[in-house]
Amino acid sequence: MVTSDPTMREASVPRIGLCQLTAAEDPETNLKLIREGVAAAAAEGARIVVFPEAAMARFGIPLGPVAQPLDGPWASTVAALAEEHGVVVVAGMFTPSPDGRVSNTLLVTGGGHHFGYDKIHLYDAFGFAESDTVAPGTAPVTFEVDGIMFGVATCYDIRFPELFRKLADDGADIVLVPTSWGAGEGKREQWEVLVRARALDSGCWVLGCGQADPATTSTPVNPKAPTGIGYSTVSDGFGRVHTQLGAGAELVVVDIDPAVSGKARAATGVLANRRL
Repeated sequence: MVTSDPTMREASVPRIGLCQLTAAEDPETNLKLIREGVAAAAAEGARIVVFPEAAMARFGIPLGPVAQPLDGPWASTVAALAEEHGVVVVAGMFTPSPDGRVSNTLLVTGGGHHFGYDKIHLYDAFGFAESDTVAPGTAPVTFEVDGIMFGVATCYDIRFPELFRKLADDGADIVLVPTSWGAGEGKREQWEVLVRARALDSGCWVLGCGQADPATTSTPVNPKAPTGIGYSTVSDGFGRVHTQLGAGAELVVVDIDPAVSGKARAATGVLANRRL
């Protein structure tokens, strides 16, 4: 179930905003984008507002100078915005790591939450070495909003089905996947297949929220860095695509029925019939 009509919304169906944008290099500039996105999504009744990976500052710049702790000014400002609008915000940022690198962190804040998920699987692929500057996380993360369990994952995580099955085992019916997908031949096709495959693997709704393609606004970026292709995608646990955006900056607000996840798992048996 995906709809933007408030009159069709059931109490148990969360309304989620996906804010596809092109992040700038400056965290303060990106706070303005987040402020605008939260206000617009909240005005359409969103309970959760999702921004892409690296919403704090896009890839292709030194990350150490922009990294801040979860109690620093950037995350605190996002937390204040979430509280002001009565929503939960999920947004990609960078936090300091004890080993001198940074962590690629998803900030989850609002509604009594304020914590981070550190990306487990680092993008050491397609000629990019994220682990040179980013330390990996170790623990899957779930959280509850209005009685519904959510999981989170980040970009390259989506290539690893065991993470999504673990999130489902931990009770998640909906997985939010902020992303800054790398461009290249076949990469859009891989993204679309992977969103649907992880939904099928886990029986979860998978909501992938990506950085917009900077080429749509003629924004100069580091061509070697994964700075986004757009095409944020929503798939249910049957692998059906309900919503997909284009390449440019865009906001979509969707209603997601978590009961579909249970129906998908019962029909496919992908969790109950596992042997490995």
